[in-house]
Amino acid sequence: PNQFGKPDPINDLIRKLYSSGKAEDKALAKKLLPKLRAYAPVLVRGEESQGVMVWAFGKMVYQRLLSFFVDSEIGDITNVDEGFDLVVKITKVAGKTFNDTTVDAARRPSKLSDDKKQVEVWLNSIPNIDDMYRVKPPEELEQVLNAWLNGGEVEVSPSVGTSRGPST
Repeated sequence: PNQFGKPDPINDLIRKLYSSGKAEDKALAKKLLPKLRAYAPVLVRGEESQGVMVWAFGKMVYQRLLSFFVDSEIGDITNVDEGFDLVVKITKVAGKTFNDTTVDAARRPSKLSDDKKQVEVWLNSIPNIDDMYRVKPPEELEQVLNAWLNGGEVEVSPSVGTSRGPST
């Protein structure tokens, strides 16, 4: 909520912990810091009938995607006429909480579609991320924060909407 100029008890606690100067407070504050989460509209090849979806990913994939834009051989991967498809591989690694995700650009550029009208439909149906995730009110955040601080189970009401935009 802080990034939207709204009251944020978690951010307030982080600031308070850091300002205390105590090592254990700073360690707890680091655990509370938000992790980067990025979102991109995608169209899955072979599943185009499902329409534009939103892909959520972390810091490593985000940095990899950014690297394509500065690579002179790849350029703008988002160009609907000359962009590159992405090849995404997800691998389960024993002992790790999360799967490993690798992303590469296809070897050749490809059009989003030869059908210009369909391209327009897809571009106009990109889901609005603000409609998919709601900002929790401060009271709900305080409940979640207190439960986490007390080591209890955290039951969070869904903040995620659909991950798919209209397919028409």
